[in-house]
Parts: sequence; structure tokens; C-alpha cells
Amino acid sequence: MASLRQIADRLKVELGYYRCLIAHPETPRLARLLLGAAVAYFLAPIDLIPDFVPILGQADDLLIVPGLIWLALRLVPAEVSSSCRAMQAGSIDSPSQRG
Repeated sequence: MASLRQIADRLKVELGYYRCLIAHPETPRLARLLLGAAVAYFLAPIDLIPDFVPILGQADDLLIVPGLIWLALRLVPAEVSSSCRAMQAGSIDSPSQRG
């Protein structure tokens, strides 16, 4: 099972990748909006369905954010995606560069 440190490092890498996609000039506008909405919803303290509602409170977080990201990534051209992955992997502060 992954440690919390590994999960946090992976989350940092993915957020950097999404930030690169949003900033890339060839990313379609709809993909930018969907990624921005996913990141904002993930980081926002407010949910559509409050977490105290049994099952549905946590399910919205497990469905909405990945769904928005999945849809946005389907709209991004492959060359833009690979370019941003390469930039993220080559960044100095990338967790994969640490020993």
C-alpha cells in the first residue's frame, strides 16, 4: 500500500501536470474549463453534497472530480499531453527526481 508521502508526491505531480495543460496554448478551452473546475472542486471546502450525508457525501468527491478530469483529458490533443508530461518529469522540483 502506498504511503501518505507517496500519495502526496503523486498528487503534486498530477496538479503540476494539470496546471501545465491549463496554461498550454493548444489546450482546448473546454478542457481548460473542465480541468479548472475539477481542481477547484477538489480544493474547495464546499461540496455539492455535504460529506455528512451517508454514502452520497463521499461519492460525489469520488465521481465528480475524476469524471471532470477524465472528460478534460479526452479533449486534450496527444502531443499537448505528452509535452506537459515531459515538462513535468523534467522539472527540477519533481518528486521523481528525488532519491
